[in-house]
Amino acid sequence: MKKTTQLKHLLRAEKLLIAPGAYDALSAKIIAQGGFDAVYMTGYGASASVLGAPDVGLLTMSEMLKRAGDIAEAVNIPVLADGDTGFGNAINVKRTIREYEKAGVCGIQLEDQVSPKRCGHMLGREVIPMEDMVQKIKAAVDARQDDDFVIVARTDARTSHGLEEALRRGLAYEQAGADVIFIESPENVDELRRINEAFPNTPTLANMIEGGRTPLLRADELERLGFGIAIYPLGPLYAAAKAVESYLKELRTAKSTTNKVHDMITFAEFNALIGLAEYSQLEDLYKTKRRIPTPE
Repeated sequence: MKKTTQLKHLLRAEKLLIAPGAYDALSAKIIAQGGFDAVYMTGYGASASVLGAPDVGLLTMSEMLKRAGDIAEAVNIPVLADGDTGFGNAINVKRTIREYEKAGVCGIQLEDQVSPKRCGHMLGREVIPMEDMVQKIKAAVDARQDDDFVIVARTDARTSHGLEEALRRGLAYEQAGADVIFIESPENVDELRRINEAFPNTPTLANMIEGGRTPLLRADELERLGFGIAIYPLGPLYAAAKAVESYLKELRTAKSTTNKVHDMITFAEFNALIGLAEYSQLEDLYKTKRRIPTPE
């Protein structure tokens, strides 16, 4: 089964699809080896890891595309990738879809923010006219070569314009052909419930950000509410940053990392994680046998 088809089946299953956020190929491999069925490529995490900068629309399409392709190449499970605003108007979206498909990801998230965009749980976000986003969704649907390539339509209208406007936009994006509806940053459980009541026939996405604007619910609670997928885009990034910070603090203050060894993956475990044994086997397979000349 194609990975795009696999993702579409997972989204339409009764069981909630949990997709932790990867910000690079290594974090994606850890997610895949952790037993999860899909990876979400976070634009917030990509901006932090590539530029060391916040998610305020600084990454170009080519930079996002490179990160998406690296992640897709590193794992054998479907990758859903952040596509920001599509990097322009409806015409730009058509090219974005083609390039993301060629990169090997199985779906893209497109949002209705003005450019430059901001992280969905930051204040100060503005949205484009609904009709403009509808045209972007239609362009995305027309551009994809694989009908199973998933298009996630996200609206950021909730924070500035209220839930009713966000739902109105979501319904318009559904009619335009989006495969998944993402109402960003609902602020209580009742709003999460109303989102799923509004979209009984289309998978919905819950964005679980630790410390964000949306209540952090258990996965089984989200499943009961009716969500098709829950992404955890920033947890792996925040956990890694905290671990590195703690390690460096210990090194600076104690002048040794002996007390941090129990918090770390071992040398052997890390080599197994990144597939060293496989590459060693390939080296043996393709090794040339050189004849040692005998002295005359």
